[in-house]
Amino acid sequence: MSLINTFVKPFKATAYHNGEFVEVSDETLKGQWSVLCFYPADFTFVCPTELEDLADLYDEFSSRGVEVYGISCDTHFAHKAWHDTSEAISKVQYPLIGDPTGTLARNFEVMVEDQGVALRGTFLINPEGQIKLFEVNDEGIGRDANEMLRKVRAAQYVAAHPDEVCPAKWKEGEETLNPSLDLVGKI
Repeated sequence: MSLINTFVKPFKATAYHNGEFVEVSDETLKGQWSVLCFYPADFTFVCPTELEDLADLYDEFSSRGVEVYGISCDTHFAHKAWHDTSEAISKVQYPLIGDPTGTLARNFEVMVEDQGVALRGTFLINPEGQIKLFEVNDEGIGRDANEMLRKVRAAQYVAAHPDEVCPAKWKEGEETLNPSLDLVGKI
């Protein structure tokens, strides 16, 4: 069964956010769009490049009413230590959720059981708590925050215009499609 259009399972976790430890839950995600960005581990190689990339675009995500969350199977204490020692991670203004039990990684089906880490899973959650998009990469394949932002824009557009769809490579302001019998075989 696909995770698309399923609701986020109940959870409670602790995150490091803006110099504090805060509780985050499935209820925290409701009422706004959320991007959950699972990554394998703190103090590694590709992970800081991805989290920094998201940090560089964080204001753009925020301006669209989207909260970003970084999640790994490390503790919130490890997230703080990484934030305090890494130039790239010190730029992160969004919550870094600790998932040392792997509960979230299992809920989102990205847990690598024999390693105790999460794959690079990206999930877009709508304000009702439904998963509208997900993508999972192997450990060595980094993601692009600009592409995630493009997908957020498309998902928000479709949510606001349910009779329209966004074609491949669609960018905000470009033409969309109105699915109908008239389009069948014409594209």
